[in-house]
Amino acid sequence: MNDAAAIAAPEGEACWQRLHPATLALAVAALGPKSLNVLPAVAALGFTGNWIWIVPAVGAFLLISLLAAWFQWLRFRFLVGDDEVVIESGVLARQHRTIPFDRIQDVSIEQGLVSRALGIAKVGFETGAGGKENDASLNAIALDAAQVLRTTIRAHRSGEMMAEAAAGAPAAAPAQEDRLLFAMGPSRLLTAGLFNFSLAALAVVGAAMQFFDGLFPFDFNIFNPMDWIDIAEDYGLDQWLLAHRWVAAAGGVLSLLLIGFASGIATMFFANWDFRLTREPRALRRTRGLTTRTDVAVPVKRVQAAILITGWFRRRFGWHELRLQSLASDGEKERDHQVVPFGKLDEIDPVLDEILIARPGMDATWQHSHRVVALGGLVGAVCAAAGGLVAVSFGQPLGWLGPVAGFLIGTGSLLGARFHRWTELGEQVVIRRGMWKPKTTLLPHASVQSVDLKSDFILRPLGLATLVFGVPGGSSLATHEIPAIPAATARELRHRILAAKARR
Repeated sequence: MNDAAAIAAPEGEACWQRLHPATLALAVAALGPKSLNVLPAVAALGFTGNWIWIVPAVGAFLLISLLAAWFQWLRFRFLVGDDEVVIESGVLARQHRTIPFDRIQDVSIEQGLVSRALGIAKVGFETGAGGKENDASLNAIALDAAQVLRTTIRAHRSGEMMAEAAAGAPAAAPAQEDRLLFAMGPSRLLTAGLFNFSLAALAVVGAAMQFFDGLFPFDFNIFNPMDWIDIAEDYGLDQWLLAHRWVAAAGGVLSLLLIGFASGIATMFFANWDFRLTREPRALRRTRGLTTRTDVAVPVKRVQAAILITGWFRRRFGWHELRLQSLASDGEKERDHQVVPFGKLDEIDPVLDEILIARPGMDATWQHSHRVVALGGLVGAVCAAAGGLVAVSFGQPLGWLGPVAGFLIGTGSLLGARFHRWTELGEQVVIRRGMWKPKTTLLPHASVQSVDLKSDFILRPLGLATLVFGVPGGSSLATHEIPAIPAATARELRHRILAAKARR
């Protein structure tokens, strides 16, 4: 950690280190989004005619923010010992935290645009304790120092494995280091972006225009056709548009398609640029990102389940996404690690082999859930149709949309019920569901911590039950369950899973 500024300490005491001085530059860059907090105050000063106070108010905000960042940098220090990392932080209330190397599952490295330009990185310590509040991070240290720290911790963990093997403890089979499993180049990203059609950009622009509508000297709503007609009238095109409505409609559809495809491609390029998934002795390492470059590891032993996701259109071309549910978190928003964003099944299979999870073949025998799973959708369809008819009875012609929506909801529910199915593959449960966005969950018996058998006043008379699997690590996608299957079958499956766990 020779690139970090060391704090002078008396002889015989530990040598503490501070974060890289470029932390202050990151604080300056963060002032841009934070400045939105003072917009209401600036607007209030403007509306009251106190324009002379706007510049001093903004200056005071910037000065206070920079002073706060400097005090936080000054009061933050860390120590890398022989077998632990110690972090002290806090300006008024001090916090002292010790993280033994034994608890650190891996060290993640993240770089944003400013960080990459300054040669620094954010280092996160994944402890596997569950919840981001139990992890720790160093927001800005030199990139080479971050890599040295990660190497040091990994070497310590490898030494533990060697010591366990020497003591006669069972050791995992050795794996080839830094073996590339999956990568995405520009051509694959472009293809993935085309399948990732999204109108998010249009929604963002529309929301921004609505938010700043009061600040514009004109009144315009991007989603209001009359505003577009007014603009056409200003340029003398209103009569032409009225005479060629089909051309205007086609142009609008093409514009939406262009925005959707461009948004999908941009999202895929920014998120997964230079995507690489490699196999290391203890983990799968994923690096990706154009503006923000992330480097995270998924410890193989902490993987609980694999989740295959596709779409009704993607599936026709053989494209799938693979996520791994793990005890180790994937940033602040989700726990499921996206290890193959867009790939074929023959590219996904080698990744599944590394975590010892199998995928069912074409000859797999599937069992289906009872059609009663469509009951909730059918109730919603009836309510929608009834509400629409009530509106029609009060003279609202748009009420006829209710029965139409009810018919579509009911049809979708009945069709979707056909896709609730499951099978067993050795000591592994496979759950497949979804019509428009099919999802297949590959759940080893060993990952299941609890199996709940649930029934209610609807399922019980039919002799049915729902199995709900308690799997540690959580999932942002859905609860793992097999709904509405024969109660006897559910009890037998629960017994087999619990027996498999007992044998371990």
